[in-house]
Amino acid sequence: MTAIALTIAGSDSSGGAGIQADLKTFSALGVYGASVITALTVQNTQGVAGIHNVPVDFVTAQIDAVFSDLAVGAVKIGMLSQTAIIEAMAHGLRRHNAKNIVLDPVMAATSGDRLLASDAVAALRKLLFPQALVVTPNLPEAAALLEHAPARSEAEMEAQARALLDFGAQYILIKGGHGQGRESVDLLVDATSVTRFAEMRVATKNTHGSGCTLSSAIAAGLAKGRDLKAAIRDAKTYVTAAIAAADTLAIGHGNGPLHHFHEQWRRNP
Repeated sequence: MTAIALTIAGSDSSGGAGIQADLKTFSALGVYGASVITALTVQNTQGVAGIHNVPVDFVTAQIDAVFSDLAVGAVKIGMLSQTAIIEAMAHGLRRHNAKNIVLDPVMAATSGDRLLASDAVAALRKLLFPQALVVTPNLPEAAALLEHAPARSEAEMEAQARALLDFGAQYILIKGGHGQGRESVDLLVDATSVTRFAEMRVATKNTHGSGCTLSSAIAAGLAKGRDLKAAIRDAKTYVTAAIAAADTLAIGHGNGPLHHFHEQWRRNP
């Protein structure tokens, strides 16, 4: 049976993040990708110049079209910029009994431009966390969700992840890419355990779309039947290699994208 994953996110007109990064990731990892577009962004490697939200009824129609026809094995949720879209998403996913939901609580682009309205944060916590298998905040996102300062150590990361579990997700994967040190460490936390995932940190400015890529890579693994820890381990390995290959691309004048097809392009230059 063909593994199918669905991305629900915003479009990045420069192709490095959002829907475009997710579909590239699914393809690179051997999974068929479907999409529900929640917003259009005017965006390139230097920043976000504008956001156009897709009408809520059209977002709902996309969800219904996909689930009524495709056997979706996993769902990655990214940019949901406003409360009304979050509400529609929560109802749609529940209506279709969606499984293996990976929620990436996207709040800002790599450039720092805000992508989630401040009044929508509470809706995200209340309506989507309880449906998620795993939520994947980076350090600034975890801090914003909790209204705390960003974690500065693995102990603080674990404490913040445990606090985020109170909003109802089964697992929190708190990502340390914004941290310091030779290793980039992510912690997977549930009610009773913590699992550490570490890779050597790559020195490059070209990390545009890295969070989108990690969450969609996890969804790809789940769609292929991998358990969560194996899906995360494979995803982190893939993203680290894609970041390491990012400087072989020459894309834009700002924070360029990682190289989603580093393995395929190496074999077929």
